[in-house]
Amino acid sequence: MMSEEIIHITETLLQHNRLFLEYYQEARETGITKDFHEVIKPFADEVKALTEQWKGIMIKWLAETSPKHIHLKQIDTTTEHIELLSIQCFFSNTSKKRFLDTNRTVEFFLQEILKEVGKDKRDA
Repeated sequence: MMSEEIIHITETLLQHNRLFLEYYQEARETGITKDFHEVIKPFADEVKALTEQWKGIMIKWLAETSPKHIHLKQIDTTTEHIELLSIQCFFSNTSKKRFLDTNRTVEFFLQEILKEVGKDKRDA
């Protein structure tokens, strides 16, 4: 049951991460910053709620399964990265290199989570 929830939330975060990239590219191309209170804050709040839910379940999962290549620090860092990207993606003056590097890091780690949880499910 827990692995189903982790897979679902992680896949949703992956979709959000891809959305961050789309929003960022749009902001860079148009130079237009969306309204903070109508667009940015509600989106960032939604992402934050989702990442907090993901972080909580991941901490439980880590304690129960002790995977070899996934650690609490990575969960914390990924949570911070996602929350930052959810805001930075709306601003065209965000450093392109840093944004893209962070976006790729999040993508990679979330994919690793899916692999590890999938492996756990098969082994169960």
